[in-house]
Amino acid sequence: MASFIGLSASQSQFLYRCSLPISSPAFISSSVHLKKQAPVRRLLVLPIKCSSSGPSQDTESEAETTSVPSSSSFSSSLASSNSTYNWRAGIGAVGIIETAYLTYLKLSGSDAFCPLGGGSCGDVLNSDYAFIFGVSLPLLGLIAYGFVTTLSLQLSAKNLPFGINETTGRLLLLGSTTSMATASAYFLYILSTKFAGTSCSYCLVSALLSINLFFISLKDVGLQEVQKVVGLQVCIASLVFATLSTSYSNLPSAPSSQANIDLPYFTTEITKESSPFALSLARHLHSIGAKMYGAFWCSHCLEQKEMFGREAAKLLDYIECFPDGYKTGTKMIKACADANLEGFPTWVINGQVLSGEMELEKLAEVSGFQFNE
Repeated sequence: MASFIGLSASQSQFLYRCSLPISSPAFISSSVHLKKQAPVRRLLVLPIKCSSSGPSQDTESEAETTSVPSSSSFSSSLASSNSTYNWRAGIGAVGIIETAYLTYLKLSGSDAFCPLGGGSCGDVLNSDYAFIFGVSLPLLGLIAYGFVTTLSLQLSAKNLPFGINETTGRLLLLGSTTSMATASAYFLYILSTKFAGTSCSYCLVSALLSINLFFISLKDVGLQEVQKVVGLQVCIASLVFATLSTSYSNLPSAPSSQANIDLPYFTTEITKESSPFALSLARHLHSIGAKMYGAFWCSHCLEQKEMFGREAAKLLDYIECFPDGYKTGTKMIKACADANLEGFPTWVINGQVLSGEMELEKLAEVSGFQFNE
């Protein structure tokens, strides 16, 4: 009886799934000779590559699991970068508003509103230190804040001009904010030494904004990248410092308006005799509560009193803003500070504010006075 090599069901299943790849069909033959020559039985084995559905699914599952935290980490990093750009753009926008207001005041020749320190901040903003080589400092600040804000918004939108990549954009912001923070530190030094006792709220706000922008940019770039460009940052800071020092090298040690002054209070006698019109007008102004604000050292205040004459000037409701004399850093009394004076003398008549010397006829018109000879 002839016999042949065969495969059981379980064996054939194993061969189907786990046989090695064979380039062409292979034949396994076996023949056993007995007394008679039996025909050869042959078994065909198919060349199927080894594939296992179980392990493959596990591998795909592991790959998907591995990709999830990577994608989550990338999304978190992207959101953090956009948040940093938005914060920087917001701070820059505040700086734009401040410097635009101060630039407008420079162009229009108006005095700044000083919420703190009375009129002292105007002395700083109108000093020679408010210019760099003849260019208005608020205008330069407006350009700097505008650049930082615009570039931050473009980085957030991933829409940078001139083919700049994100890394280069961050380094540009770091360089810009480094120059701004250096300039702010320099001006704080000037404020504390050249303007001792003077308050400048606009200067302090600008310095706070610039320094915050610098630290945000520093954190955004990262310590490793900063270490690569630390030499460049030092060069930028040194260049800003040298530029400012050169611009202010020929200025006096202190502005004339803020030199160390110690002026005791004094009075000046009025020599002119009052006219009937001046006497009647002075009585009328007193009756309606009109007030004249002035300072003992103010020449225009003295000239205003001279217009009224000796007798009539005594009838005016005159408020001296520095009754204890004037020293560097001395503030006006509360009544003058509350009136938000822009200069001396200042009249307040029926709620209307008049700055500077006024002709008597003008005062009569504003107050509704009619002289009956």
